[in-house]
Amino acid sequence: MRTATATTDSANAAPVLKSDGDSDAEPESVMRTGAQIVWEVLREEGVDTIFGYPGGCVMPMYDAMLDYPIRHVLVRHEQGAAHMADGFARASGRTGVCLATSGPGATNLVTGIATAMLDSVPMICITGQVPSHLLGSDAFQETDITGVTLPITKHNYLVTTAEEIAPTLREAFYVARSGRPGPVLVDITKDAQQASCEFVLEPPPVRLPGYRPELKARALDLERAIALIDAAERPVILAGHGIVKSEATELLRELVARTGIPVACTLLGLGGFPATDPLALGMMGMHGEAWVNKAIQEADLLIALGMRFDDRVTGNLKNYAPRAKKIHAELDPSEINKNVKVDVALVGDVKQTLASIVPNVATRKRAPWVAHIEALKGDTAVRDIQTMPHDGRLFAAHVMHDLWRITEGNALVVTDVGQHQMWEAQYYKHDHPRKLITSGGLGTMGFALPAALGARLAMPNEEVWVIVGDGGFQMTACELSTCAQEEAKINIAVINNGYLGMVRQWQEFFYDKRYSATPMKSPDFVKLAEAHGLTGIRVTRREEVAEAVKRARETPGTVVIDFRVEAEDSVYPMVAAGADLHDMIRRPVAVVPEKAAKETL
Repeated sequence: MRTATATTDSANAAPVLKSDGDSDAEPESVMRTGAQIVWEVLREEGVDTIFGYPGGCVMPMYDAMLDYPIRHVLVRHEQGAAHMADGFARASGRTGVCLATSGPGATNLVTGIATAMLDSVPMICITGQVPSHLLGSDAFQETDITGVTLPITKHNYLVTTAEEIAPTLREAFYVARSGRPGPVLVDITKDAQQASCEFVLEPPPVRLPGYRPELKARALDLERAIALIDAAERPVILAGHGIVKSEATELLRELVARTGIPVACTLLGLGGFPATDPLALGMMGMHGEAWVNKAIQEADLLIALGMRFDDRVTGNLKNYAPRAKKIHAELDPSEINKNVKVDVALVGDVKQTLASIVPNVATRKRAPWVAHIEALKGDTAVRDIQTMPHDGRLFAAHVMHDLWRITEGNALVVTDVGQHQMWEAQYYKHDHPRKLITSGGLGTMGFALPAALGARLAMPNEEVWVIVGDGGFQMTACELSTCAQEEAKINIAVINNGYLGMVRQWQEFFYDKRYSATPMKSPDFVKLAEAHGLTGIRVTRREEVAEAVKRARETPGTVVIDFRVEAEDSVYPMVAAGADLHDMIRRPVAVVPEKAAKETL
């Protein structure tokens, strides 16, 4: 028999119920409102920062928040809250959290949720909902947000009672970060926030019957993979986002050191293998290096690690790596054979998979294959914008190269989506994981600025640079005020070419230069920065880049640099949609005078 005695929780002056019976007594519990329980669980889960925007159906939570030691960042648009939580998670490896009210507040999170879903980012999105008795009545600011987000969340919940809040939130965190991570949405009615119930302080671990996220590659499949690796003469490793997320960089380096196999990276995999390593090939795919795509097409074995054979990586599937056996190490079984049929599937965490493979593969150099790939580079030097005369003009590639050189490749770079994103991937060499944050799967314009603020708050000692186009920057430029309010130090490089650049490039290549709705007039970005109480700088010539970067690094607070780059430059090479991976549009060869070539470096 158990009896309970009441004590006092000094923090919130609520009764604490304790058992004084035998050893199998119930866990301690306290009386809390549903709103207080939200913050109790967040604190319990180690959350110290949350991004949000208040409104009618989350007012109880915002009132309770004042009694808890969690930093709240007031965004200027709920989409910014989702992207900040995303950037926070990608930079730190922790779970990001955002909060919004019902109706338009919740629906404004949708783009950010979808961005996180396609890039496997652990995120908890908490939304308020109208009182439970009004559900389905088309009440003011009522939206079925669980229905809206069903296809773009790993899971979502509608909570209508205070008693459901704690177990649901704990389960949400478990689902978000276990297995293949992803966003989870928890929608809580206002009356559930206002009601009171017992809150268990130390609950048992979450267990979900039938949910088995921790898979391990089978021994027989590992043996087959090792045999294929040992036998291959022209293998290529394809390193994806999973290398970064599973923290498998060191194991990958060990595998390469033992086998002499060169490594190509996906966009999200950049930094998972050091770009300056002699066996680092660079980025593959639509805007990957020409020699990388050619090497993949000539390979006799592809070892895909934590990547999903996205269409931007493969080109025409019918002619993708036609002579190569394929090993696919992937955490999510649904990705196996979804796009590319493989010979060996290694389903499980890529770090655990590599730990089983590395000690058992044969030690080899594969010098002839590496030398052949080096020869594939051919005339790359005379096609590279870095070695072309510029006559003082400013190209985006110059900005990326100089930024990499000046920061010594150590900055945490957050890019938006478009031409600048590809130039950054080509010219900023990432040697460390979690130093490049970008929207890969969804390709979300407006992602960079809010995601960078989230990353900055997660990693306060990092030097953070935003690379963004003039189009994407204007989609979330309101968050400059959030940067000012949070006194955050972020450097923003706006690659301003007066166009929606990537769409313009497609119009140039495939629509006879019929520039429909791509020329763009923008505000004066220097004055815009100053209007937010920040510093603005303008750069129009190559020789001005270094001084502007130096000034931005030394200036307290957020700095916006308006780089006025060449308007109609294009990203090369390019694999047209539906084309074979080796069928690339190349930059026209230029005759480079020796003096001009030296001046550009």
